[in-house]
Amino acid sequence: MASERDFVLHSWCVPGDWNAPTVVGGRGARLVLEGGREILDMSSLVECSNLGHQHPRLIAAIRAQAEKLAFVTSAWGAIPRKALAERLLELSGFEGGLVFFTLGGADANENAVRIARQASGKGRGLVVTRDRSYHGASYMDMALSGDARTAHQVDADAWGVRHVPPPYSYRCPFGSRSPHECGEKAAAAVADCIDKEGADRVAAVLMESNAGSNGIVAPDSFWPRLREFASERGVLLIADEVMSAFGRCGEWFAWQRHGEQGRPDIMALAKGLTGAAAPLGAVVMSATIARRIEKEMFYGGLTYSGHPLSCAAGVAALDAYRDENLIERSRSLGARMFAELQGLAQRHAVIGELRGGHGLFSVVELVADRGTRAPLAPWPKQPEPLKALLRAALDEGVSFGSRGNLLILAPPLVIEESDLAGALALLDRLLGRFFPAPGMEQRK
Repeated sequence: MASERDFVLHSWCVPGDWNAPTVVGGRGARLVLEGGREILDMSSLVECSNLGHQHPRLIAAIRAQAEKLAFVTSAWGAIPRKALAERLLELSGFEGGLVFFTLGGADANENAVRIARQASGKGRGLVVTRDRSYHGASYMDMALSGDARTAHQVDADAWGVRHVPPPYSYRCPFGSRSPHECGEKAAAAVADCIDKEGADRVAAVLMESNAGSNGIVAPDSFWPRLREFASERGVLLIADEVMSAFGRCGEWFAWQRHGEQGRPDIMALAKGLTGAAAPLGAVVMSATIARRIEKEMFYGGLTYSGHPLSCAAGVAALDAYRDENLIERSRSLGARMFAELQGLAQRHAVIGELRGGHGLFSVVELVADRGTRAPLAPWPKQPEPLKALLRAALDEGVSFGSRGNLLILAPPLVIEESDLAGALALLDRLLGRFFPAPGMEQRK
């Protein structure tokens, strides 16, 4: 029988190795496969299905909008587009600003940079980003990303991008053993880069504000200092909130945990913006940025930017987050999930560090030796025992997110508490099975 891989080139895979089950439906935190088997989704299909699968409110909104107006370009007005922009500006406290709609997170980040360059008057101004980051897979976004998987495909310097070491306190690139100090030094590295290049040549700093597939959660000291250093130098700060927004980290937008000290000049959004029910991204800019470009042509946008069906889904998603108290639920349930993971860390020596816990997002870093922090495999390779653990979990009906030596737990914000408890209990058993404590093999 022919497989889908005989007809489709899938994203981020070796074509001949692709062999995934077919999903035919979903409800809540569960996917339904061909044949009726259900899978509990513990990654929100990689941090995008924040509202779970087939949320009725989203389906109804898309259906209702399709019956009224399926499509019109952004050269014309559309009621859901205006409504969604107004709501985003209100929720973020960017009243008086503007929203530029895109198709997803990659072009949101790319257009955020273009807007920052135009608003700063530095048409080819440099952009400072960090190593071990991910901002998308277009050529511009590969340059922006500090991703070892794609670095060979693009010359970041040629795209006007400069990378600095990340605020990775567990393996601090600045040699610090203090998370607070590591965060401070990582922010200072950005300031040093701007000073070296010349602030008059640097248009923006672009950083992920919390959750991301790289598995680094910056210490609390990092983001406010980054904001301070960028402001002092007249450089715009762009927050890549593609994965971290809409409750994922316990706030509407992850930077809000730091209050006004963390406010960026520009945000890039996608994924949870529509609960992944329809493709949509957005660049949200402050009133100051909006005023700077108000009388200038912006040469950007694609045919489907601000698509009415997607914007209608976005409005419905914001209603669902609010009416179902999902931002608060993520914060409280995420703290409980993190506490359960701390219990696992006490029982399994393979767990080197836990990160996150601000919402339903936690990173479990696995190590070969907790004392030396030696990794199981060089980043970003995935160790074979972890691959086996993931296969065993899927056999038992649970899909965990993973990258390299990391387990990334980011279930839908609507997950049932009993399902979350069951998934963590399964993880507990599988860690003991695939990463037994020293000497356990002999005792079996």
